[in-house]
Amino acid sequence: MEQELALLVEAVRKAGAKVLELVRDGFEVQTKPDRSPVTTVDHEVNRILYEMQRREFPQDGWLSEESPDDPARLTHQRVWIVDPIDGTKALINRLPEFTISAALIERGIPIVGAILNPSTDELFTAVRGGGLYLNGSRVTLAPPRDFNAVIMISGKDFGTDRWSTLGDTTRCRPIYSIANAMALVAAGRVRAAFTVEPMNEWDLAAGVLLIEEGGGSVSDAAGNPLMFNQPKPTLRGVIAVTATADKDLRATLQTQADQARSQPERKRTAP
Repeated sequence: MEQELALLVEAVRKAGAKVLELVRDGFEVQTKPDRSPVTTVDHEVNRILYEMQRREFPQDGWLSEESPDDPARLTHQRVWIVDPIDGTKALINRLPEFTISAALIERGIPIVGAILNPSTDELFTAVRGGGLYLNGSRVTLAPPRDFNAVIMISGKDFGTDRWSTLGDTTRCRPIYSIANAMALVAAGRVRAAFTVEPMNEWDLAAGVLLIEEGGGSVSDAAGNPLMFNQPKPTLRGVIAVTATADKDLRATLQTQADQARSQPERKRTAP
């Protein structure tokens, strides 16, 4: 997988440079049919990564947020799953938490992954069985020093009372890019990323590999393993926990998720 990783890193770095150029010079914002924003930055990154896949690995399938879904991907053992810009709203608002996220999936399992934050110039990469790397250097997680460390939760839930009991033992901060949040979990910078909201495969594919190679654990909100390249590429939330978290954290988050999924959504608190 070293060739796949090297070519992916080259393409992601090229795309990251293009992102910074467009952020500096200006980009257009449009609205997709589902009313979510998309920018010319998203489309440029998608083009760069797709051209790499078609040129270097034409035998593989392709799934991207910014490409029409081709059902032919289901016939491929290997599929590239890409989110050109995860956190488009953060990009538009110039928050330094948007990322480029890409993974190579084989038989439903991520085997190569990369997440780049262009704003911080941090590129997290992994090959299955090879460990977690940041900008080419192996990441070794240190024991946590902050006993009130952060858990990242869905931005939709931030400011509501859905996870209010978590505030008794930890600090919560909103997720602007789930890929960015999962990279931080993988590296041990936050304890967990947690949401019961539906996720798309391109949101999570690379992050799952990074977390597993960093020694952490990740599942959907029901506690099930995450499988990719499904006919409907939608997943039921995520519970991602860093390797250095206390042993009870995953069980605590699973209990929270189970309760949330069994109850109607609570009303938002007043701003």
